[in-house]
Amino acid sequence: MSRNKSLRLHEVIGVLNSLYPPALAEDWDNVGLQVGVSDTLIDKILICLDAEESALAQAEACAAQLVISHHPLIHRPLRRLTPADETGRVLFRAIRKNIAIVSLHTNLDRAADGLNDWLAGRLGLEQVVPLERMPGGDLIKLVVFVPAGHETLVMDALFAAGAGQIGAYDRCSFRVFGTGSFRPGSDTDPFIGRQGEAEEVEEYRLETILPQGLVGKVVGRMLKAHPYEEVAYDLVPLQNARHDVGLGRIGRLPQPLAVEEFFALLKQRLGLTTLRSAGPVAGEVSKIAVCGGSGASLFAEAQRQGADCLVTGDVKYHDAQRARSEGLLLIDAGHFGTEHLMVAGLAEKLRVVAADRQLPLEIIEMKTESDPFTLV
Repeated sequence: MSRNKSLRLHEVIGVLNSLYPPALAEDWDNVGLQVGVSDTLIDKILICLDAEESALAQAEACAAQLVISHHPLIHRPLRRLTPADETGRVLFRAIRKNIAIVSLHTNLDRAADGLNDWLAGRLGLEQVVPLERMPGGDLIKLVVFVPAGHETLVMDALFAAGAGQIGAYDRCSFRVFGTGSFRPGSDTDPFIGRQGEAEEVEEYRLETILPQGLVGKVVGRMLKAHPYEEVAYDLVPLQNARHDVGLGRIGRLPQPLAVEEFFALLKQRLGLTTLRSAGPVAGEVSKIAVCGGSGASLFAEAQRQGADCLVTGDVKYHDAQRARSEGLLLIDAGHFGTEHLMVAGLAEKLRVVAADRQLPLEIIEMKTESDPFTLV
């Protein structure tokens, strides 16, 4: 996409979905559009952790037409919509001011170059991989048959639409040369051959891979680039586990640190004054697992992969008991403490994408949010 005029909301959502596919979200999650009109023109976007009244006020002040929050404004089906609670007040205000709200939640958590990668990067971890990899079922293999001489044009269109990404590699494909056959019907306008005459054509079989959420976009671009009026292609569901996406991340510090030194590093890098920890505080840590928000459920996986420590938020009493009894250092850096960096991370990501694709979008960071907990 290369343009210099304002984008419609549905186009911005298409960009977001290509980066952070909704298919990556947990089944219980409510990601994507929370409120808004699809043809609204968007040129300013406000990024925040929570779509609260303060976020709407800042969006109004800076004339942003779209708020992108991490936590969904609508977590559960609404039984009523009134200004008696904050969700209702935010929705009424957004509708009155024509401000759209979109949530990137567990799809942002799981995605490559998403929240957990940013958290791992903030701590300086190396050799980072997903802690709990995404199960199969999200990937599609696309096979298309293209006349010789047009294979590069079609493949470039597929790649431009987001196909061909495998882990840190892009433009991944396979091609093989062969012979295709067909006979155009009486009401056709064939690119090659004549009506009613059997034809054999030198063709390439092209294969690539894409997430389920990009099927519509990729196929649309392919059909536009393909010279045939009737394109032969297959979409094959795959059960391959995703190696580039999943909950949490695990990696290594550049060099081992004493536990107290790691505490100090965490506070400094995440802007915290306090931490809670359970488990061993003697010795050193090197292999670190992280999960923004609430990730204590990944304790066993972190332990299985040999982590010295799991950094997350929302640690419960029995989680701490388990850490103490099983000897894995568990650090609670807070839900806000492990997620607020998504504002800067997503803003930077969207600025890069906007520059690369020549999209006229101004990205604004909300910098006044704070942890709802107060230490007393």
